[in-house]
Amino acid sequence: MNGIGMLSAEGQMAIESQLADFLKKSEAQWSALVDKGGNLFAQSGNTGSLDLSILSALAAGSFAATHELARRLGESEFSALYHEGHGQHILMSALAHECLLVTVFGEKTNIGLVRFYAQQASHALNHLLAMAREQEGRSGPLAFEGDFLNDAATIS
Repeated sequence: MNGIGMLSAEGQMAIESQLADFLKKSEAQWSALVDKGGNLFAQSGNTGSLDLSILSALAAGSFAATHELARRLGESEFSALYHEGHGQHILMSALAHECLLVTVFGEKTNIGLVRFYAQQASHALNHLLAMAREQEGRSGPLAFEGDFLNDAATIS
């Protein structure tokens, strides 16, 4: 099974805390946990008025295209992708469970610093994702009480 799956409130808070710690150390502007389908699961920082759902989807698409480039060059995958702009830059790092660590930072932030702390954050996030996966595997299906079909009919 691929993807993040279900995150508990504690798992979500731990991931957000890790992202906030990463931002503080790396001096980046914004960072997020995004699945490779472009879904935003957790984020920290400020991007101003940018639409985060579009940013997440475009980052995932860019990483998917790069994955195909890597495959055509005989690589299994490029683990990181860096785009340098005039004022804003973005670093995307592959994580386990079909996820990405997406980081936006400005020209005053050093790419080496961001890469260094992104590697540390990636290890920590992979650990948190593995714990969430284990917890999801141990929990049973959701149980509901009542007969929703008949209850819905009586409400209308």
